Amino acid sequence: MARSVLITGGAGFIGSALSSLLVASGYDVAVMDVLHPQVHSGSGDISLPQSVRLFTGDVTHAPDWDAVLRLFKPSQIVHLAAETGTAQSLSEATRHGSVNVVGTTQLLDALSRSGMVPEQLVLASSRAVYGEGSWRVGAQTFYPLPRSHAQLVAGSWDPQGPEGGPAIPIPSRASLTEPRPTNIYAATKLAQEHLLAAWAAAHDTNLSVLRLQNVYGPGQSLTNSYTGIVALFARLARAGETLEVYEDGRIVRDFVFIDDVVEALFSAVRSPARGQRCLDIGSGNATTIHELAREVARICSAPEPVVVPKFRDGDVRAASCELEPAISALDWRPKWSLADGLPALLEWIENS
Repeated sequence: MARSVLITGGAGFIGSALSSLLVASGYDVAVMDVLHPQVHSGSGDISLPQSVRLFTGDVTHAPDWDAVLRLFKPSQIVHLAAETGTAQSLSEATRHGSVNVVGTTQLLDALSRSGMVPEQLVLASSRAVYGEGSWRVGAQTFYPLPRSHAQLVAGSWDPQGPEGGPAIPIPSRASLTEPRPTNIYAATKLAQEHLLAAWAAAHDTNLSVLRLQNVYGPGQSLTNSYTGIVALFARLARAGETLEVYEDGRIVRDFVFIDDVVEALFSAVRSPARGQRCLDIGSGNATTIHELAREVARICSAPEPVVVPKFRDGDVRAASCELEPAISALDWRPKWSLADGLPALLEWIENS
């Protein structure tokens, strides 16, 4: 089996860690990355194994793709390059659409021009594609409408059931939960999935789509304001500031440690799909933002977090997932709990 892997966005948080694991396992690895200043503050923050070939290129630029594929013939492509800011996508929709959607079509067109069909395409998608996901009232399952700006201003945080009664969120499962994006970033990630699925089917090749929950851990950007709530809380708590928790504090997320995500991606590369598969990747544990804030504040000896009635348009109320399909398909399971991962992140920040 050929063992050459091209990683788009591979100089970033997840890609650099995946590169290290692939190289250590004997893979020939190349990275294509635009080195955007929102993620990379300078060349010194790029951490790739010495053997990795770094191609500085823009996924939206066809000549960059042609140059990379002339110089490197991957047996698999791991597509990580993406704009990821949920709130930012509302005001920079064109940028997100260009990188996430056009960048993916440029990848596919470049493969067609080169006559190359990789053994497998691997996409790092997002749980954001589910939107609010499915909820339950009694025995009835329903898909709530996106929370409107007016609803959030009124402090009505939970989606309402069909009869207006209290509802409970259901963990997502790719084979059962319908994707219903509620923000522009999420819509672009779902578009990536559809584009790759159509091309892979037409070219009789394999596709693995991994819908990632909230990834955190050592190596993530501390200068990017859209890097995630865990890094933001860690940075503020270390400075002794009081953490603000939005809505009523009961927003739910699944925080998954970087090592577990990289192991899942590596498993997808090591054991390619037979056809197409779509899997949820998380820790398997649902945590409220208030619980997260309290734990970060405790570790950093920061003040007790406060709940404030602020919100972000486009955010969903609850996000978690079922892991059984991924465990079965990838022979993988998460190893890191939040209790172990937060100290590891904070120690890395201390030493950075």
